[in-house]
Amino acid sequence: MKTTLVIMAAGIGSRFGGGIKQLAPVGLHGEIIMDYSIHDAIEAGFNKIVFIIRKDIKEAFKEAIGDRIEKICADLDVEIAYAYQELDALPEGIELPAGRTKPWGTGQAVLACKDVLKEPFAVINADDYYGKEAFTKLHDFLVDYTPEKANAFCMAGFILKNTLSENGSVTRGVCELNEKGYLTAVHETHNIVKTVDGAAADTEDGLRAIDPESYVSMNMWGLTPEFIGVLEDGFKEFFETMGDKDILKAEYLLPIYIDELLQADKVSVKVLDSHDKWFGVTYKEDKDCVVKSFAKLIEDGVYAEKLFEDLK
Repeated sequence: MKTTLVIMAAGIGSRFGGGIKQLAPVGLHGEIIMDYSIHDAIEAGFNKIVFIIRKDIKEAFKEAIGDRIEKICADLDVEIAYAYQELDALPEGIELPAGRTKPWGTGQAVLACKDVLKEPFAVINADDYYGKEAFTKLHDFLVDYTPEKANAFCMAGFILKNTLSENGSVTRGVCELNEKGYLTAVHETHNIVKTVDGAAADTEDGLRAIDPESYVSMNMWGLTPEFIGVLEDGFKEFFETMGDKDILKAEYLLPIYIDELLQADKVSVKVLDSHDKWFGVTYKEDKDCVVKSFAKLIEDGVYAEKLFEDLK
């Protein structure tokens, strides 16, 4: 069965080079974090990659990333496709509000794939390193897809302590699970910091301890082709129920919409636990740690010094 990896990269800035964290070289030969995600997905069995970008960065993206990855994937019989998240891609009857300058969030980003997604798929952020275990587990879940399982989703559940930055606070979706390992709720929690006891949320009332062994969502989902139609209906509802939200800043976010479906008992989400350490360049100071971490993974034989060589 064809399984697709969808990479949300529309947030990459239009100026390529210095300062764009998604393009910061972290490997021994200038590889970026996205390279490792693509490698791990192909190794796990994914055989199609969809990049979600913006049309205004298409040429620059292809020059910096896409053309190189297309050549690698052609040799490995992996299909490449592009989808474009655009500010004015709105439901019928909705006009672009004057003054709105940024796209509408990760829900709209995935919706941009509706013409190129006909198979079960995983969604990831462009600038997060997830590790091999999560890709393998998501792929194994998705290849069991049948139309009868249209509303059966999955999510990679990372251990909170493995996702914290040494250099500042982070936002994480702290998860609640039932006894069978299914997601029951996601709590978007801001200002989580590392402490001597593990982790805590820095609130107006002081530090509130959080179990460092808690599962958190890092926006790595396994979804079905039928979900695209549901997501489109949700985008219409997003505008219908806008209420007093600031329409110039409001976002249609994938985890929030999935949680709404979950609370309405319309879908199930199996949490697939991963004990790999997440890496990301949330702060400038994180880059040195990420570079050292990849060097150690190469030294330990997790990756070949020349990435992708082991897949040929």
